[in-house]
Amino acid sequence: MPSVLVVRGQFANPWELGSWRELPDRFEVSYLLTSSNRFDAPEGLRAVDVHALRDVLPQRGLGELAAEALGDRYWGAGHAFADADVVHAAELSFWFAAEAAKRKLGHGFRLVQTVWETIPLLEAYRRGKHRRYRDLVLAQTDLFLAATERAANALRLEGVEEQRILVCPPGIDVQRFSRARGRRDAPSEHTIISPGRLAWEKGHQDVLRALAALHRGLVRLPDGRLTKPRLLIIGSGPEERRLRAHAAELGLADAVEIHTVPYEEMPTVFAGASAMVLASLSSPSGAHHPMDIPRAFWEEQFGMVLAEAMAAGLAIVASTSGAIPEVLAGAPVDLVAPGDWMAIAGALAAGPLTRDPATRVAYPAELVGRYSTGAAARRLAAAYDRVLAER
Repeated sequence: MPSVLVVRGQFANPWELGSWRELPDRFEVSYLLTSSNRFDAPEGLRAVDVHALRDVLPQRGLGELAAEALGDRYWGAGHAFADADVVHAAELSFWFAAEAAKRKLGHGFRLVQTVWETIPLLEAYRRGKHRRYRDLVLAQTDLFLAATERAANALRLEGVEEQRILVCPPGIDVQRFSRARGRRDAPSEHTIISPGRLAWEKGHQDVLRALAALHRGLVRLPDGRLTKPRLLIIGSGPEERRLRAHAAELGLADAVEIHTVPYEEMPTVFAGASAMVLASLSSPSGAHHPMDIPRAFWEEQFGMVLAEAMAAGLAIVASTSGAIPEVLAGAPVDLVAPGDWMAIAGALAAGPLTRDPATRVAYPAELVGRYSTGAAARRLAAAYDRVLAER
């Protein structure tokens, strides 16, 4: 039975790794888990407990800078790499992707990399060791699984040959999120949700401004009525203090909640909402910090919450950042330019807020099915069969 080792550094999470639980029984799957992992450990997969440099450093802040400067690495993971037939890491310049590429030289497993990155940074927009990581990953990877066609095009510009690229979207538990469609106790007021880490590029500040435009009557319902929905911002991150301050200065303190929600409770959140807004922005500029870190390095790379919202039948308003239009192609959604908070308000007022609270929306079954864990697992199995056959 071929063994597959999933390597995600400190980023192993239940929403991405859910598809591996549905791989055929002919694959034996495990993943590396460090004590500095940032998310709840995925259930239903065998965890291999290992150590990383950042395990002994302070979390976030100075510890993050130290791990970055020194170059993170695994300790005690040699047996897991030695026993693997396929190692599946991610991205071109993450430390754990480069470590998998290095260890391939000694162990001979087949190396697969998922790539979400939609901006071809090459070397000019990477720094120091990340350039070396990129070179090693490009040289040693047998197959790149691009999450989107946009990511595949970025790989082509990075110099990856066509035969080493497959478009392989991720999957979510469609059945679990689709339970939101059967909710009967409809809420009495509209709630908009804005999920994602509390960082500038996720655009929560624009959703707050859109909410203020609705509350103040700058944008009204088609019949001229005023509407004052509530907003739930779901996530954690460095912008929380500023988002709370912005909500207060906009007069929205009583209409806005900001907190985290356990992943297993997200279907219930979707069920009680009238719409989801994903207002992602590109990173602000191409300027460099004193440490020579390029800032123009991110746009929305997929948006797993988009697939979850479609499975839940939740109305979607989203920006056109990065891969969002590709992920939502063929879906009845409202797309707005990144940063256009008045357009967000207008789309909410013209659609979801004209209906009863928590009204469901129908999405094409084939589109929802494309992003299911079952479909994603079939794509993974085909990729593993391909690289193992090539060996």
